Amino acid sequence: MTLDLFVPQPETNILPFDGVVEDYGLILEQAQSQQYLQYFLSQLAWQHDEVRLFGKHYITARKVVWYGDAHYQYRYSGTLKQAQLWPPGLLRLKQHIEQLVGHPFNSCLANLYEDGSQGLGWHSDDEPALYTGSSRENVIASLSLGAIRKMSFKHKTHGDKVELLLHSGQLIVMRGQTQQYWKHSIGKSSKVLTPRINLTFRYFYP
Repeated sequence: MTLDLFVPQPETNILPFDGVVEDYGLILEQAQSQQYLQYFLSQLAWQHDEVRLFGKHYITARKVVWYGDAHYQYRYSGTLKQAQLWPPGLLRLKQHIEQLVGHPFNSCLANLYEDGSQGLGWHSDDEPALYTGSSRENVIASLSLGAIRKMSFKHKTHGDKVELLLHSGQLIVMRGQTQQYWKHSIGKSSKVLTPRINLTFRYFYP
């Protein structure tokens, strides 16, 4: 199943079952998206990501930076990350997205893909700190800026796939039990020569 729309239109749920991924379409005008892209490229404290998989330590080509309400630590991909306090531009954008989504966020993982040679493999955002109590539901808002990239979802049990092209200024929100039943990835492409920034807003519980 492929969703390849020239201009992304809002969809209440692009998944067929076992989760909700709401597509808000373009929430920023083209000029706004470009301004945010240039601002974040130059102003955020980018650094190569570090992950631990199957007991081995890796440094990725993709760059990341964490921001949050306080200087607390997050455990992500097997390593501890230190949050930095919100820069003004990112904080204003977070507040705008909170109003659209109707959910609070206290952190943001920013990802920088410098071109199509950098992607992100299959994974779920299911760290224990993203849940409260026995709940297996969470809300993650993902905003794209810059180059158009393909995002894929794959059901963990049935193998069903859903794909969509993420445009600059497009917001999707993963809700409910999506992380429990689905993995997602950003594919590589030799045709993409320009950078993309992905801002993923989350709520971490202490």
